[in-house]
Amino acid sequence: MTDAAATHRSLDLLNFFLADVRDGLGPYLAIYLLTVQHWNEADIGLVMTLAGLAGIAAQLPAGALVDGTRYKRAVIIVAALLVTVGSLALPWLHGFAVVAGLQSAVGAAGAVFPPAIAAVTLGLLGPRAFVRRVGRNESFNHAGNAVAALLAGGAAYAFGPVAVFWLMTAMALCSIAATAGIPADAIDHAVARGLHASAREGGREAPSGLRVILGCRPLLIFGGCAALFHFANAAMLPLVGQKLAMKDPALGTSLMSFCIVAAQLVMVPMAVLVGARADRWGRKPLLLAAFLVLPLRGVLYTLSDHAAWLVGVQLLDGVGAGLFGALFPLVVADLTEGTGRFNVSQGAIATLQGIGASLSTAAAGQMVVREGYSAAFLMLAGAAGVALLLAALLLPETRGIAMTEAGEGDAVPGNTAKAASEA
Repeated sequence: MTDAAATHRSLDLLNFFLADVRDGLGPYLAIYLLTVQHWNEADIGLVMTLAGLAGIAAQLPAGALVDGTRYKRAVIIVAALLVTVGSLALPWLHGFAVVAGLQSAVGAAGAVFPPAIAAVTLGLLGPRAFVRRVGRNESFNHAGNAVAALLAGGAAYAFGPVAVFWLMTAMALCSIAATAGIPADAIDHAVARGLHASAREGGREAPSGLRVILGCRPLLIFGGCAALFHFANAAMLPLVGQKLAMKDPALGTSLMSFCIVAAQLVMVPMAVLVGARADRWGRKPLLLAAFLVLPLRGVLYTLSDHAAWLVGVQLLDGVGAGLFGALFPLVVADLTEGTGRFNVSQGAIATLQGIGASLSTAAAGQMVVREGYSAAFLMLAGAAGVALLLAALLLPETRGIAMTEAGEGDAVPGNTAKAASEA
């Protein structure tokens, strides 16, 4: 196997095994605390909220850390070890404060993985190969999520909820081994943060000032669209799960698992499509397709309560989220090219996404109580429609755009080299 092939294989394995690790225990934590440790729902909800808030708060610092460090592999390994400790220690922990603190630390560690993987990929392969490789990264990520969900379901059925922790530990250790397989000296750390050779002074990296982020109008528009997308998307699956459980409590959990696995499998070809066509078709058509699917999905949920219909409509989540997830680092890379602020920009927009997602379930829950499920789905569809309009009317095609340090983010495509040199 050539060095290039070995590097690609290590990236494949890293994305596959890290897929389940990067989000922590997620819903499995709630099931374990409820059924094994017999916590009440209020304490469980508070622990998960604190972990989520820690993850949101860590997004921007995590991006800045990845931008600034030359030890990106070590950052991934340390974060994976923290997730491992959090998984292994939980069965022996019972106090609210210690569990909440540990899960908050795990949530913060999880914020490191997306920018670190994007940075390592960019630093290894460079901008030209980045588009196709991001599609491949996302494909292995979604495949890893699907396999992990199937294994978690089988292991929990055979050995109880605690088996999920051992599965998480095994995947975290495998992700560490995959990270170690990436040659450290093959990563160009200047390229990994979005710098060009022309942006270096005397061989030293010279990133733009942070005001370049706030001065880039397309980046701000994309951040707003991303927040609205996650506000619209985050609550849809939980609402579908509630409707399925109400129709058939015995099959609710199984159908929910099927929804998750099926959507992840649909995301794989969507990520491949982005990798294969984003340079030829541009980012915007694919992004608009992702935004279009979401309001359509919200409206379709209101047409029937039949389980087969709800599960079928949920497959559209694989289309919208699959396209958006693969396009996210590409659009940010386009808009931050030459600035050296690629990863901190990812962190800033991920923070907006996290805020949108955290508000989604609360707003949808209130709407369900007041007006019912159909009204909640239509509210979420309306938010997705606003994101679609903003992207269609205000967001330019980002392929070939680069920002200047003066904040002139609406650079004309084709002026990339000139804009980068001015940065």
